[in-house]
Amino acid sequence: MITDQSTVPPSFSAPVAAAASGSRAAGPVMVGATIAMGLMAGLFFAFDVSVMPGLAAGDDRTYVTAMQHINKSIENGVFGLVFVGALVATGVAAWLQHRAGRRRVALWVGAATLLYAVALLVTMGVNVPLNNELAAAGDPAQIHDLAAVREKFAGTWVATNMLRTALCTAGLGALARALVLHGRATR
Repeated sequence: MITDQSTVPPSFSAPVAAAASGSRAAGPVMVGATIAMGLMAGLFFAFDVSVMPGLAAGDDRTYVTAMQHINKSIENGVFGLVFVGALVATGVAAWLQHRAGRRRVALWVGAATLLYAVALLVTMGVNVPLNNELAAAGDPAQIHDLAAVREKFAGTWVATNMLRTALCTAGLGALARALVLHGRATR
């Protein structure tokens, strides 16, 4: 890549400067994408290995009450920023890597973007509707058949959360590989 603007004809200096600027941003954006992806993978993993097994050991009222509170409390700005930011940052990182001419890096980041997009589709298509149904069931003290409400929610939610964990973990692995390749390409 040309970095000395004095050797570039005037008609090409603006595009070269823009490409150089994008190239410098590619690494930091990819680091941000990796952090966001790691946070999402960690969140889903924590549910797989601690939250859901812990709730499974409790009674139906505790399970339904806790999940209703968890689903309500997770709807906050910090979670939303990371949840959406992981997709945006990863997509932008893929585009910046491609634009900088680092095709192998861009492919790995693009794969991470695709993996996370699938996790979002699973979330929006399965987990969120289940969360909404659980909320619509109402106050656990007023639910006549808590076991049926729990049964309808638990199995599918837990299985799709494991899928989200796997997708985000694979995305994190792809971003880790991309960071290694990016480091090699920019030395």
